[in-house]
Amino acid sequence: MLSVSPTVPALFLIESFYRATKRMTSTSYMVLFSLLVRISGASCPQGCLCTSDILNCGSLGLDRFPNPLPSTTSVLDLSHNRLTWLAAGTFHGLPRLHSLHMSHNRISLLSPGAFHNISSLRYLDLSSNKLQVVGKFHFQNLPDLEVLLLYNNRLSRVESNTLMGLGSLRKVYFSLNQITDFPFFSVRKHSHPNLVTLDLSSNRLFRLPMDDIVLLPVAVQKGLFLHNNSLECDCSLYRMFWHWEQKGYASVKDYKDDYKCLMYGEPQISINFLRSAYFFENCTVGKMISLISPKADKVVYEGEQVRLDCTGTLNGEDLSYSWIIPHQENISQLIQNGTLRLNQDGSLDILAAQSTDSGIYQCTAVDNTRMINESREVNLTVVAQRSSEEPFNTGYTTLLGCVVTLVLILMYLYLTPCRCGCCKPPPSSPAISTFGEDRCTLASIFAAPSTDRLKGKSQSDRHVVFLEPLVAGRNGHPKAAFVVEQPAIEWDTENFTIIRERNYSE
Repeated sequence: MLSVSPTVPALFLIESFYRATKRMTSTSYMVLFSLLVRISGASCPQGCLCTSDILNCGSLGLDRFPNPLPSTTSVLDLSHNRLTWLAAGTFHGLPRLHSLHMSHNRISLLSPGAFHNISSLRYLDLSSNKLQVVGKFHFQNLPDLEVLLLYNNRLSRVESNTLMGLGSLRKVYFSLNQITDFPFFSVRKHSHPNLVTLDLSSNRLFRLPMDDIVLLPVAVQKGLFLHNNSLECDCSLYRMFWHWEQKGYASVKDYKDDYKCLMYGEPQISINFLRSAYFFENCTVGKMISLISPKADKVVYEGEQVRLDCTGTLNGEDLSYSWIIPHQENISQLIQNGTLRLNQDGSLDILAAQSTDSGIYQCTAVDNTRMINESREVNLTVVAQRSSEEPFNTGYTTLLGCVVTLVLILMYLYLTPCRCGCCKPPPSSPAISTFGEDRCTLASIFAAPSTDRLKGKSQSDRHVVFLEPLVAGRNGHPKAAFVVEQPAIEWDTENFTIIRERNYSE
C-alpha cells in the first residue's frame, strides 16, 4: 500500500505540467500571429495605397525607389514623383508585375538590366521624363511587353535595335520628342507581327526613307502617325499620304490638317500638302497604285514585237502580276486571241505592235507573303514603219568621196603612161639598189621643183631635181648634193610596179 500512495501526487503533477505547457504554446502562437500581421502591414510603403495586387505610390514627391514592396503587386504606380534614374535590379522580387506606371518623373537614365526581374511586364509607361537615348539593352528582357509609352521625353535618337526582341509589342509611342531619324527597317512582319500603332508625330523628321516605309506591314502603315513633323515636300511623300488617305487610314484621315511639309525656297514655306494639291499637279498620283513606281519610255515601229518588263525590287517566291493597258481594254480577251502574251516573270509581249497600242502600260507586282506591292509604268509609243528609201547619210557621202579621190590620185601617180617611151633607160647605178627604188620614187613625187627645171621649161626633155640627203663636204661641213635626173619609165607587168632608174652625177 505504501508503494502506491506516492503515485497519485506524481500523476497530478504530470497532468498540471501538461496543462501549463499547453497554455504557453497557445500564447506563443498568438504572439507569432500578431507579428505576422504587423509585418504584412509594414510591406505597404508609407503614404502608398495598397490593395490586393495594386500598389499606388503616385504624387508623393519620392526621390528614391520605395522598399520593400509586396511580392503580390501586379500593378505599380510611381507616376508624378521625382525619381531620376532606375538602377539594375530595381524591381527585384515582383514576379507578378505586369503594369508599371512611371510617367511625370525626372528619369534621364535607364541602367542596363533595370527591368531584368519583371519579364512578365506587359505595360510600361515612361512618358513625360527626360530620357535622351533608348537602346536594345533597355527593353531586351521584356518579351511580353505589349504597350510602350515614351512620348514627351527628350529623345533625339532611337537606336536600330531598340525594338528588337519585342515580339509581343502592339503599340509604341515616340511622339513629342526631338527624333530626326527612325529605324523603320527594324520593323517587319516576322519581328513584330502584332504591331498596329507606331506614333512618331510631333518630332523633327525631315526626310522619310520611302524604301523602308513601303516594306512595313500593312497594319503598321495603317497605324503610322507622322503628323506635325517638318517633312520635305516631294512627289513621293505626297503620293504616299495621298494613297493612305484614299484607303481611309485613320492615321492620315483623322489628322489631315496636321500633315505639313516645307517647300523649297528662302524662306521655306510650310504648307498643308493634303489640302494643297495644286502644289503637286506634276505628280501623277492618280495613275499610281503602289509607292515605288519606276517609269520607262519605249518607242517601237509598227509590226515589231515588243516586250514590256515588270521588274522591280520585289524578289519573293510568291509573286503575282497584273497589267493595266490603255483604252481600258479587256486584257484577258487580248491574251486569248493572241494579241498579247503574259509571261511567268510578269513581262507582257505585244506580238505585233500597232499605232493603237500606244499609251501607258502599268504593271503591279504583289508579294503575297509580305503583303506589299510595287508598280511600274511604261509609256509606249508606236510610230509608222520606217521608209525603205532613206536619204543618204552625209557622213557616208564624205567618206566615199575621200576614197574615190584617193583612188584617182594613186591611178594618176602609178598608172600614167610614159611620155618618153622611145627613151631607153640609162644603165642602173649601184647606188640605186642601196636606197630602195620605192622610196626614191616617192621622194621624186613630192620634191619641190628647182630653179634649173624652171629655166629649162622650154626644152623638150624635162629634168627633175631631187633633194638628196646631206653629204659631208670639206673640212667636215655638210653640203647638199643636187642630182639632175632624166627619168625613164619601164612598165613591169608581172609585179604591177613602176621602176625608175636614175643617173647620179658627181
